[in-house]
Amino acid sequence: MSFTRILEVLATPADLFRAAADEFIRVGRAAIGAQGRFLVALSGGSTPRGLYSLLAKERADFAWNRTFLFFGDERHVPPEHPESNYHMVNETLISKITIPAENVHRVRAENADAAVAASEYEQDLRHFFELEPCDLPRFDLILLGVGPDGHTASLFPGSSALSEESRLVVANWVEKFQTHRITLTFPVLNRAAEIMFLVSGTDKADIVRQVLEGAAMPPLPAQQAQPKDGKVLWMLDEAAAAKLRA
Repeated sequence: MSFTRILEVLATPADLFRAAADEFIRVGRAAIGAQGRFLVALSGGSTPRGLYSLLAKERADFAWNRTFLFFGDERHVPPEHPESNYHMVNETLISKITIPAENVHRVRAENADAAVAASEYEQDLRHFFELEPCDLPRFDLILLGVGPDGHTASLFPGSSALSEESRLVVANWVEKFQTHRITLTFPVLNRAAEIMFLVSGTDKADIVRQVLEGAAMPPLPAQQAQPKDGKVLWMLDEAAAAKLRA
């Protein structure tokens, strides 16, 4: 089994967000046509805000009632906290579209125990996808970004979650932030039909080159996103792609 990697470079952040929105809708319509529903895991961070805002503004007529939103990771904060991924997505997208409340599956990160929040989210996934104990969920689309250290979702270099092989969701201790992050694991990411990396800005040019053209040992977390029988689509603006050799 193998995966396909595709690279698209867009001139500006605005072009990047529009191309990403087109891909989001394309994948969504194909999934709804094939199985009656669109299953997507969203990412946090600053770059996806532009995508979510564009979707809310220009694609409000999309079949959101057949779309089910999950989260690739979450900070260990309540949903109203400004650092909450859910808070950002709700502010830019969810609150501006017509989507049933039961279609939005957020991490209950307000729980004082991050491990409990992770376990509860895993049970939510298992129930929704009707999984047997050894099964993995298959998302139609998982949105990801990449940090300057090569992390993706909340899978950070040197963290224990990188070696997780059985759990779907874990509370991952991130040493440099001295906090837990709740994150999907590689078994889930690498079962997706498509992963879309969305990366913008000159501050990401070095890590983009390292991830796409380097051979780090051990591999950087973003390099380990390799969905079996799936596709990885890297969408970059020219600033983020500026240091690629190819």
